[in-house]
Amino acid sequence: MRPRANRLLFCCLLPGLLASSPLAVAANPPPVMLATVYHAGLDVTGYYVSEKLDGVRGRWDGQRLHTRGGLPIEAPAWFTARWPRQPMDGELWLGRGRFDDTSALVRAGDGDDSAWHDVRFMVFDLPADAGPFSARVRRMRALLDDTGIASLHRVRQFRVDDAAELDAWLQRIVAAGGEGLVLQHRDAHYRVGRSEDLLKYKPYDDAEARVIGYTAGQGQYAGVLGALIVERPDGLRFRIGGGFSNAQRARPPAIGSQVTYRYNGLTDSGTPRFARFLRERALVPPPDPR
Repeated sequence: MRPRANRLLFCCLLPGLLASSPLAVAANPPPVMLATVYHAGLDVTGYYVSEKLDGVRGRWDGQRLHTRGGLPIEAPAWFTARWPRQPMDGELWLGRGRFDDTSALVRAGDGDDSAWHDVRFMVFDLPADAGPFSARVRRMRALLDDTGIASLHRVRQFRVDDAAELDAWLQRIVAAGGEGLVLQHRDAHYRVGRSEDLLKYKPYDDAEARVIGYTAGQGQYAGVLGALIVERPDGLRFRIGGGFSNAQRARPPAIGSQVTYRYNGLTDSGTPRFARFLRERALVPPPDPR
């Protein structure tokens, strides 16, 4: 009788889970440039390198902040006071390992002054600038350095001499609690959609999927989540059984929510290998722009 009792206990969680939903996407989200994945053998000397920040992506249109999904971000008025009218792409960032705190603050939507004092908008690009990235880097330095605006900073862009130096930087950033690196070619123009000139380099692969079901746990996880059943945008369904805290197993992401998972390559059938839960995507990104 115990397995049946476990299934019933887990099913009791479902009404509350189904009631919640991720933050919606605006009808017309801002067109953005998106990264593809770094691959070995690339000549890295033509790229600028920066840390990949684990924040909430934002777009400043010259007057107001929006999420990548196009929803307005209710930051306090002082937070964006004196910001330039130049459109800027960046990350709202509280520090390494604090993505969940940043996401919760943006989703709260109440512009609570005290909670915003530690947030920085870290600018990594100027989407309205028609020049190559090397020129945009110089423009960001001129626009953002020495402004005295505590809430506004630019992401440091640097160059490396070879792949060994790039790998050393990756190890250093990850050891310090960072996610990885971003590479952008010096000649790249800002182009909407996935770009081979903008690359992310992390020690693991990650992607998003939609939660469509659950399996009940067994053994030490009896009565709580065993695994999420998820679906990729291309329709492939698979399970994510690892990476959860005890609290997440007791109350896992809702049916219909988006989650980010990490994995180590693909099997011969195309299924993510060793898929592990990373975080829930409370701020759902829109489909890739075309």
